[in-house]
Amino acid sequence: MISKFLSKLKSILFKSAVTPETPLKKEKKVAKSTKTKTKTKTKTKTKTKAINSKKNIETLTTLPGVGAKSAKALYEAGFKTKNAVIAADEKDLLAVSGVGINLVKKLKKLK
Repeated sequence: MISKFLSKLKSILFKSAVTPETPLKKEKKVAKSTKTKTKTKTKTKTKTKAINSKKNIETLTTLPGVGAKSAKALYEAGFKTKNAVIAADEKDLLAVSGVGINLVKKLKKLK
């Protein structure tokens, strides 16, 4: 890459017969391949996050009184682990839609 830059610089400074178009075309191809690699990494990260979120939601359903809907609501509210739910304040839990006072009482018995 540095050699391409130097040859381009020499061609500009010394106005040699080397055409600067050829290195530019190669650089564009390199840039395209880099974008493709980035997209692939992003897709992999997104899939990993989706799998991790499903696992975390499933672990929240092991709490007494927590079903699939309330587990998803708790996860989206920021309670990612069972310990986070158990340690949370009653007011914070009641602020989550789908979580009622009876569920909060069940969870507080776990402390």
